[in-house]
Amino acid sequence: MAKKVTVTTFQEMKETAEKITMLTAYDYTMAKIVDGSEVEAILVGDSLGMVMLGYPDTTGVTMEDMLHHTKAVSRGVTRAMVIADMPFLSYHLGIPQSVKNAGRLIQEGHAQAVKMEGGQEIIPDIRAIVRAGIPVMGHLGLTPQSIHTIGGYFIQGKSKEQAEKLIADALALVEAGVFGIVLECVPAELAAMITKKVTVPTIGIGAGAGCDGQVLVIHDLIGMLQGKVAKFVKQYGQIGHFMEEAISRYVQEVKNGVFPDAEHSYPIENAALNPANGEQK
Repeated sequence: MAKKVTVTTFQEMKETAEKITMLTAYDYTMAKIVDGSEVEAILVGDSLGMVMLGYPDTTGVTMEDMLHHTKAVSRGVTRAMVIADMPFLSYHLGIPQSVKNAGRLIQEGHAQAVKMEGGQEIIPDIRAIVRAGIPVMGHLGLTPQSIHTIGGYFIQGKSKEQAEKLIADALALVEAGVFGIVLECVPAELAAMITKKVTVPTIGIGAGAGCDGQVLVIHDLIGMLQGKVAKFVKQYGQIGHFMEEAISRYVQEVKNGVFPDAEHSYPIENAALNPANGEQK
């Protein structure tokens, strides 16, 4: 059995300059497939709101949603570190509630770490959660839970003021005890600069190749979702297209009487249909 990935693994990979791979998963079956590909971490992201539940954004995702999906993912994973997003308003209403909600994702969801969006404004909550023995991954740049505040899905850190704030936030997160930081939709040069300045691994998504690792939404990577994808997404397959083809063939074969055929049906012995001595059944 492969050695379990931990926060120590992340730090060792940072120090040896070995790239870290992370993908999302939201259910047992997908988690087993992703874990088998030997990624270092599986993120149960609050992106499940859009991908799995059909919400317009992540702000509608609840703790119960996150727990439900984190439990399912954890059952399918043996090697990768499972990291669960703390959803909107789960760490904004006081430190005791923040610690309690983080603890639920570990104790009930069986995640090994939680991820939190925000900078210096959430430092007290991060400190308290880390003190409780729960590893925390930070998330800077485009923070989808703040979509109504920032006004849309825009690149962050393009101005001097924004860049300076992102650097300051990253350093503050490290000082508060995070074991890694996701940098989302940040100019590549700035992400590379932050990566050099901080002592913990950075995981990029739309932040260039200078980060210590990368993360993508699995449904984007394998082409399961229809429509335009973000600029930073590279699709390594078109599984959605193959699924549509397979389902279409099934529908046509059922309607045309082709499926099920003898190969996919169970036979019965003649004696069962023609009982001995003419007995009726």
